[in-house]
Amino acid sequence: WRRTLSGSIVAEAGSEYHYEYTACDSLGSRWRVAVPHTPGLCTGLPDPIKGTECSFSCKAGQFLDMKDQSCKPCAEGRYSLGTGIRFDEWDELPHGFASIATNLEIDNSFSESLENCTTSTWVPLGDYVASNTDECTATLMYAVNLKQSGTVSFEYIYPDSSIIFEFFVQNDQCQPTVEESRWMRTTEKGWELHSVELSRGNNVLYWRTTAFSVWSKVPKPVLVRNIGITGVAYTSECFPCKAGTYAATSGSSFCKLCPANSYSSKGATSCQQCAPDAYSDQGSSSCKPRPPCTDKDYFSTHTACDASGETQLMFKWAEPKTCSEDLPTAVQLPPSGVKTKCPPCNPGFFKTNSSACEPCPSGSYSNGSGCISCAAGTEPVLGFEYKWWNTLPANMETTVLSGINFEYKGIAGWEVAGDYIYTAAGASDNDFMILTMVVPGFRPPQSVMEDVENKEVARITFVFETACSVNCELYFMVGVNSRPNTPVETWKGSKGKQSYTYIIEKNATMSFTWAFQRTAYHEAGRKYTNDIVKLYSINVTNVMDGVASYCRLCALESSGSCTSCPSGNYIDRASGACHPCTPSTYLKAHQPYGSQACIPCGPGTKSNKIHSLCYNDCRFSLDKDGRTLEYDFSALPNSTSFAGGPSFTSKGLKYFHHFSISLCGNHGRKMATCTDNVTDMRVSDGEAEFSKSVTSYVCQSIIVPSDVMGYKTIVSSQPVSLADRVVGVTTDTALDNITSLPEHFSPENVGLTDVIFFYRSNDVTQSCSSGRATAIRLRCDPLKTGSGALSVPSKCPDGTCDGCTFHFLWETSAACPLCSAYDYHAIVSACLGGIQRTTYVWREPKLCTGGVPLPEQKVSICKTMDFWLKVGISAGTCAAVLLTVMTCYFWKKNQNLDELMALGGCWNGRCSACGWERKAVPCST
Repeated sequence: WRRTLSGSIVAEAGSEYHYEYTACDSLGSRWRVAVPHTPGLCTGLPDPIKGTECSFSCKAGQFLDMKDQSCKPCAEGRYSLGTGIRFDEWDELPHGFASIATNLEIDNSFSESLENCTTSTWVPLGDYVASNTDECTATLMYAVNLKQSGTVSFEYIYPDSSIIFEFFVQNDQCQPTVEESRWMRTTEKGWELHSVELSRGNNVLYWRTTAFSVWSKVPKPVLVRNIGITGVAYTSECFPCKAGTYAATSGSSFCKLCPANSYSSKGATSCQQCAPDAYSDQGSSSCKPRPPCTDKDYFSTHTACDASGETQLMFKWAEPKTCSEDLPTAVQLPPSGVKTKCPPCNPGFFKTNSSACEPCPSGSYSNGSGCISCAAGTEPVLGFEYKWWNTLPANMETTVLSGINFEYKGIAGWEVAGDYIYTAAGASDNDFMILTMVVPGFRPPQSVMEDVENKEVARITFVFETACSVNCELYFMVGVNSRPNTPVETWKGSKGKQSYTYIIEKNATMSFTWAFQRTAYHEAGRKYTNDIVKLYSINVTNVMDGVASYCRLCALESSGSCTSCPSGNYIDRASGACHPCTPSTYLKAHQPYGSQACIPCGPGTKSNKIHSLCYNDCRFSLDKDGRTLEYDFSALPNSTSFAGGPSFTSKGLKYFHHFSISLCGNHGRKMATCTDNVTDMRVSDGEAEFSKSVTSYVCQSIIVPSDVMGYKTIVSSQPVSLADRVVGVTTDTALDNITSLPEHFSPENVGLTDVIFFYRSNDVTQSCSSGRATAIRLRCDPLKTGSGALSVPSKCPDGTCDGCTFHFLWETSAACPLCSAYDYHAIVSACLGGIQRTTYVWREPKLCTGGVPLPEQKVSICKTMDFWLKVGISAGTCAAVLLTVMTCYFWKKNQNLDELMALGGCWNGRCSACGWERKAVPCST
């Protein structure tokens, strides 16, 4: 049996010739001819006969016997796809496959330091082929000619959305097929099957990956295996089962894997058992000698509590057991059966007569012993608090994900140990030890339900520690409504006992997963089983149908039963009455007790109607130098975005830090959105709510432009929120331990300081223990109208210098204060032609906008200087004449008086000359 280069399968008959089909003619007919093995041999060959029609094919598990041109079943140990071929061995790249890698975009300025992409290809690794994990574009190709329409199917694992993974087909016209399945979805549990229909004729299959994780973490590769193509041609031979598999019956369309502790060679009809001193994994082609057992090959666990309230300490061999306890240096399994008193039940549970733990009935609480009804005026606080680990809680499950073939094993990855739960020993050190908890939903306080922002529905807090001797990793992942889990935090190496809290912002069915991998490198045997994670406690709040560990005060109805306070009301501890919060305060929704639950809003902000948050209404007032500056930022867009300068990875991938900003939002409703469309490029609008997105005042994502990737849409990934709540608006450079250093940007306007918006996010990370923070400086620039210009510090092109606090400068005319009478002055013109004009102009430089407009020019009637000069001369002349007349008059009077005095004078009213007395008249008369 042999295969021709064209892919046609032919059968040898005898020792001197074999049969082949001629090419099909226009009528779909062909001839069967005998072809000698030795060129030139032309005697004794069978005559050509009419062959089967070109569309003829056999079923899966059969082959075409060329001698009599009929379908016959494959023998034991062999299989066929009927009209197809399968690629399930990847020790090397199979014949016909090609793998190439290219740079996305090369900038000349980076050409000297640019790393080469020639080694960034798909790599065969035995049972599967693995993609690249860098920023190069790696393409796996296969060309095939189909005699009839068929399919291509393959299994894949796609765990990391930091890689773009697409599969598409090009046809005879070199046009890619329009397939909704081109953009692959990330996988959550093991291998997934993907199938695409193929047309008759030439088809080129492409598996393409491009990683664009610009952080230090290397993404996990895409894995592909079991590529099957149907419609290729007739099958005139059956393929032998590969080593590690077998076909026990004839007519098989596939081969079965040998079970663990067995093996097979190529073309086997059954599997051989390993010797007692040897072992093998599933699908093995040989057995390995069992090493002597060590203390790394067993673990301890506890049994469930018995009727007497005791538990047994049990030791078990790690599964699968690959070691031998019969060798001279082997350790023996420690004796089990030591009884200890059971720990108490977890809070909210009570012990039954059989010492099992059951949840307390509604309206009661428990500290782990007996259930107590909540007192009048109180209500149970529902949630889950696990701090005793005698058995695994009912809403949790554990398993192991193989780090070799990425299949789930039916063994436990975590074991209970009383005070904690810890990771058991896996089959291999690179296995993922999985622990998953599912919460069906949440029941937050009524005030939270009415809050349109729904900022905190609940929270999960867990206490853990890791002890590692190599490069172990602990992943904490969250899934929503059965969507794939998304890693939200990762810890590498040994970590001391610590607490981590994750804020839940959506009321939905949530899954929380802890996954621990001791090392990413596969080595035979168990070397690092002492590297473990211990989970001491898990606490989830506001769980629907949860249990209670205590009761809290509640608002009372007149009947004495509990009720909910109206939004924005706190509960008086003494009376149980509801009281409204004062203006400009927001209420601690999860602890609404006493007036201290109403927290004052930050500067420049006020509370919404239900006192659930504080916000800025895009207005701001500032008292400065005896005057009040009024700002109105409502002219700025509700949501705007910008990207920093381009950045390049070592492989030449160009990307941008893309920021979306909603300065004031809409009465506390955040308006800026950043998305992750890597695995959702084909999501319709109706499914948009299931795509990964972040909505906040300020968010950031990584953008790879479409002209770089060659896709119809830009690639947006890794969205994070930088601002979930407004801390305050002020001109001070620091607020709530957030500092906006002036030296990050150019100097401010002389005499006019920047207005700074301060925000905080809810995301708490290892590096940002207080969460991320954002400071946006609004600077008045009358020349930049409209949205103005946004920028980040020149020394910190990513917008942050420490990874936690982000800084932005927004220069726009809309950031100028509203104009007032202080901002203009009057200019009075000269009087021309009896008219005088008063003109109002802005003071320079003009640093205001809107507000009071410039007054209209004023015109008034006036008298010129010539008129007043004439009036002055005339008045002067008249005064001079009058003065002369008066002078002459009084001179004349004085002269007459002198003459009279000379005649005798007048003394005491008597005339000395005449001697008679005069009364009531001057003596002179």
